[in-house]
Amino acid sequence: MSNTAVSFRGVSKAFGSTKANINVNLDIKRGEILSLLGENGSGKTTLMNMLAGIYYPDAGEIYFDEKPVHIASPRQAYDLGIGMVHQHFMLVDVLSVAENIVLGLEGKLNLKEAEKKIKDICDRYGFEVDLRKKIYDMSVSEKQTIEIVKVLYRGADILILDEPTAVLTPQETEKLFNVMRNMKADGKSIVIITHKLHEVKAISDRVAILRKGEFIGEMITAESDEQQMTNMMVGRQVTLNIERKAPVNVKPRIIVENLTVKDATGVCKLNNVSFTANAGEILGIAGISGCGQKELLESIAGLCKTEAGTIWYCEDGKEKVNLVGKDPEDINHLGVSLAFVPEDRLGMGLVGNMDIADNMMLRSYRSGKSRIFTDRKSPKALAESVVAELSVDTPGISTPVRRLSGGNVQKVLLGREIASHPGVLMTAYAVRGLDINSSYVIYDLLNGQKEAGTAVIYVGEDLDVLLQLSDRILVLCDGELSGIVDARSTDKNTVGLLMTKKGGAA
Repeated sequence: MSNTAVSFRGVSKAFGSTKANINVNLDIKRGEILSLLGENGSGKTTLMNMLAGIYYPDAGEIYFDEKPVHIASPRQAYDLGIGMVHQHFMLVDVLSVAENIVLGLEGKLNLKEAEKKIKDICDRYGFEVDLRKKIYDMSVSEKQTIEIVKVLYRGADILILDEPTAVLTPQETEKLFNVMRNMKADGKSIVIITHKLHEVKAISDRVAILRKGEFIGEMITAESDEQQMTNMMVGRQVTLNIERKAPVNVKPRIIVENLTVKDATGVCKLNNVSFTANAGEILGIAGISGCGQKELLESIAGLCKTEAGTIWYCEDGKEKVNLVGKDPEDINHLGVSLAFVPEDRLGMGLVGNMDIADNMMLRSYRSGKSRIFTDRKSPKALAESVVAELSVDTPGISTPVRRLSGGNVQKVLLGREIASHPGVLMTAYAVRGLDINSSYVIYDLLNGQKEAGTAVIYVGEDLDVLLQLSDRILVLCDGELSGIVDARSTDKNTVGLLMTKKGGAA
């Protein structure tokens, strides 16, 4: 039997005029971990979605065990032993682990027998799972484990993992990698889609690279480095270096004292949190997803009601202002210079159906002198400036932002906020899902704001980046402050332990 499990031969896929994949030839081998790399919009997920039965190729063939196959649905993919774990989990919160794993399978269900089979899978590969636990009581890493066990339970020998470490701590990532190594040793083929090149080096055997929908080439991971991978992805030499300068003229800009926030159901999301964000520095915020990062930024921005505490805004020559109890319009009228780049780019940040110029106007339309006529010239000029300065890949400023790739959407949003010359710039997962080239553009922009005297608050999920970019890192765990550390003198294991409160307060 050939060592090749799956072959793509001349596979193409288009969505209207957008060519997602163009004549792709790629092999997936048995018993290997293959990293699939490429910039945003390079066609990685589309290609794997065709293997998983979600899309169907417009041209070309997919071969399984050297025979052409037509995978028209996820069920047909499962029948071939192919399973995909997506970035967004597909679990029912009110059901248990075992119930979620067997959900949707045909035939008579014997939950006790199913639990025994699930336990055998977990023991075989090193998963740690409580089968009776409800999904709503689980952490992000536990939910991801369930998704992987679910495809294994269905008999998958080829697993596709799309950005599996996006919201994991270093310790959780290493656990996942150990499981992946066990699956590889058992003959499983694993394709991992990720933008984290240090993880590619740590876990994969081979790297395949797509650029603008085309297969560019492959390399043996052990024989290559991150710089070679990046250059091949982008098609030119790229500098992988975050230029972090020491903060100068550091002064308090945001002072948070004993902040407590509850959600609409009364659940405490932040409990008695206190810290200072200084002008001229980048304060990184680390924590497992859902630990209060979102509520923290939204409280400062006036988008979230607070239960207790104060949020002081301080600026030279002005009396400090308490932002608690004020909405974004109140904050703006007080002369507080605050910019917010939210996690939900096309939900809270930009309007997808509006063009780039009109999205620029969202920040300025209330500031015009006339209450009848809206100034359209200034937003248009700003849109042209952002597109030129940040190299936004777009047909023109009249293009709806929903048609732009994730990296270009983020450039538009960040460019608009920076153009307001903020005293405080808050960003939530500014580079989530972005390719490495777009990510470094964003890092440069944030450092530029720091050097201009802005207080930058950066919520991130990649601890390596947080350590390279930030001056200090504030760590949250279950809505509480578990430590504030100097990013220059700590390491990611220390931060990871603080994220789970195992490191103690700092």
